[in-house]
Amino acid sequence: MTTIQFTPENENIRLDQYLSSELQDFSRTHIQKLIKMGFVLVNGTIRKPGFRLFGGENIKVELPDENPVPEILKPENIPLKIVFEDDAIVVLDKPAGLVVHPGAGIKDGTLVNGLVYYFKSLSNISGSIRPGIVHRLDKDTSGLILVSKTNSAHLHLANQFENRSVVKKYMGITWGEWKPISGKIEEPITRKRSDPTSFTVSTSGRSARTDYEVVEATRYLSLVRFFPRTGRTHQIRVHSTFHGNPIFSDEKYNGGLNRIKGFLPEISKKLKTMLNSIGRQALHAHELSITHPTTEQQLQFEAPLPEDFTNLIEDMKELNV
Repeated sequence: MTTIQFTPENENIRLDQYLSSELQDFSRTHIQKLIKMGFVLVNGTIRKPGFRLFGGENIKVELPDENPVPEILKPENIPLKIVFEDDAIVVLDKPAGLVVHPGAGIKDGTLVNGLVYYFKSLSNISGSIRPGIVHRLDKDTSGLILVSKTNSAHLHLANQFENRSVVKKYMGITWGEWKPISGKIEEPITRKRSDPTSFTVSTSGRSARTDYEVVEATRYLSLVRFFPRTGRTHQIRVHSTFHGNPIFSDEKYNGGLNRIKGFLPEISKKLKTMLNSIGRQALHAHELSITHPTTEQQLQFEAPLPEDFTNLIEDMKELNV
């Protein structure tokens, strides 16, 4: 029997929904079964799957020794762009379009399938289908992702993320001009009830802060550097949309084809071509700074902007002429 404990922040969320976001190895149906069978305690009490959490509760989950995840990771020769590697960690430059780990409907072709092909040792703290994975990076976001080879390294790095000592810098292309041109967006984020795969700003959500500075602005689009100070799912994308400047080509958060309405026909046509050209949200994890988990050395990594991103910047400049 394996025991895991959680203490949610201000969630206002169902117990089964919260655990689904934290225990991504398991389906929501399986989590509901665990709750009903008494394997989940909230402040020492058995609750129903629909029990609402409001933050600060102590949640204890006991996982039976039998692994409920039937799939076995298939090693695959997926090209990996290694930025840094030693005995403890690997830093990769992930291309857009590559899913990080298997999940609902996805069993292979992921970054993790490539990791188990190339590396003999990976941490297993994140579960059987997420070996080595310390933090998230959306499928269509390119850039730096950190992988741990050992459990001790994983715990050290996870502590850095929790203490917010990891410095992350993203580059994004957004719709419109930002006012002011630098500042912070400090708005809580929660999962949408109508769509569990999406998130939104809500007073009942978890605290979230994104700092930003505009690098280059045009009449229609802006190149922006983002500094997420917290690590909520889809944080930059949600905060940008809340500010009125969605990430370019982010269909999920109002940054897609619907934005070209209202422009002159010639401009709309060019913007549509640009949207079709990049075909994913224009967001790139550009820089990452950490303390090495064994040497305690301060390390900074950088992933150059990918070609689709630099092409979009050039198109953005030409559109402003």
